[in-house]
Amino acid sequence: MEQQKKLTPHVFSILKDKIQRIDNGDEAIYLVGPIQLPVNLHGETSLFHWYCWLNAEVVTNDYQSIIEKLSSANLADSQQSSVLVYGDFGKADNALVRMHSICHTGDIFGSKRCDCGFQLREAMLRIKENGSGALFYLANHEGRGIGLFSKAMAYILQENGYDTVEANESLGFVNDSRNYMDALRVLKQLRQKPVTVITNNPEKLDAFNEAGVPIHGRTPLWGDISEYNRNYLQTKVTKSGHYQPEGALLR
Repeated sequence: MEQQKKLTPHVFSILKDKIQRIDNGDEAIYLVGPIQLPVNLHGETSLFHWYCWLNAEVVTNDYQSIIEKLSSANLADSQQSSVLVYGDFGKADNALVRMHSICHTGDIFGSKRCDCGFQLREAMLRIKENGSGALFYLANHEGRGIGLFSKAMAYILQENGYDTVEANESLGFVNDSRNYMDALRVLKQLRQKPVTVITNNPEKLDAFNEAGVPIHGRTPLWGDISEYNRNYLQTKVTKSGHYQPEGALLR
């Protein structure tokens, strides 16, 4: 059995003050950051601050033991969520928050079957223009929580006449199985003041209320509507209860 490598005192001295523990019953969320992240946003470099978090069954202040276990934990086999923060997020009077579900096809490849890639970039731009905010990137939300492989099969069904909800349910999933509680615990660790939520989805607002996160308001995020995603977006409104966009965007 490979022996667990010990951290040097110098390495641990660099890392120890960048870790926070958020208790979650018998488990814990370990939040690391902030980390400076210069981002190319519409051709201009903008400085964000990045955090990442890890769920663990061990609740401890011995952060050295947590770090030393990383190399044997095979974390690359799963994904961790993170949050991109701009400005003085904790103290600013008006801060925007976007809970963004990972979309491998839209965010990375730029697929127009959905509006996810557009929403990701537009939310970052709005946060920067607002002067403060946070974009949560939720790694276990692919395909509304069904995972990438299942999403591929759902896409095949959609190419054969099923809408998004019908495809997910035909594969044995519920319409939307996403959970926002861990992200909202992290949000409460970073900010106690009310936030304005960037969303079209009332279920996200319900999650904020359930977690006791104060909301100042909501701002919609529609755009990049085309022949490739119009039915997908219409299904969000008619079957998933999303707020109807103003005007005739989906007609």
